[in-house]
Amino acid sequence: MKSFYLTDAGKVRSHNEDSVTILKNGNNEYLLIVADGMGGHRAGEVASSMAVTHLGKRFTSISSVGSKLDAVNWLTDNVNEINKNILNYAETNPDSKGLGTTLVVALLTKEYLIFGNIGDSSGFVLKSQKLHKITKDHTLVNLLVQAGDLTEEEAKFHPKKNVLMKALGASEKAELDIFDVETDIEGIFLCSDGLTNMLTNEQIEKVLDDNELEIEEKIIKLIRKSNARGGTDNISVAYLSLESGETK
Repeated sequence: MKSFYLTDAGKVRSHNEDSVTILKNGNNEYLLIVADGMGGHRAGEVASSMAVTHLGKRFTSISSVGSKLDAVNWLTDNVNEINKNILNYAETNPDSKGLGTTLVVALLTKEYLIFGNIGDSSGFVLKSQKLHKITKDHTLVNLLVQAGDLTEEEAKFHPKKNVLMKALGASEKAELDIFDVETDIEGIFLCSDGLTNMLTNEQIEKVLDDNELEIEEKIIKLIRKSNARGGTDNISVAYLSLESGETK
């Protein structure tokens, strides 16, 4: 098992509102988290940091998340708590009005793999050297695509493509999508939209499949490529690579 995570402000934003981490607990369970914050007066980085710190502390303080059902309940309970914390922060800090964050997480144990998502940060698995997107973006254009009102191609260039329909801190109730994913994979890859808006899945795959590069070099290369294409947003990546033949 090899893992690496990295975040970068990009070429346009003056500061970084993303937060990212990969953690392992005493039972060899892994938690990958990417959060992309939003809100004025640097409030976005407060929201994303609150999400990552809260989940991280809770994860490392337990020896195991337990069964798959336990893990789903653990995730949803903690995400609801984070949502309340963000709303409370906004109330007591009026200049932080509108702060919020996306959240994408992957939880891998010996028995199962689950993803959780709210917003438009993405969760993928790598299988047979191909990236497969697991999560669904909670964006206005994605809703329009699903309704048949927009094509995938039109959505890519739509002026409102970054309008979020869901985020932590956006409403009283946090609705986290949960995905039950097969564990027969080569890797888990999470990223903020600062990467996926700059690079296609094929371009990301090509870098991840380069056996000449170490895992750290792959992630650095992906961020460099995104910045070379404009780097219009903060870029965060968390990647866990499962060695071939490794028991999960």
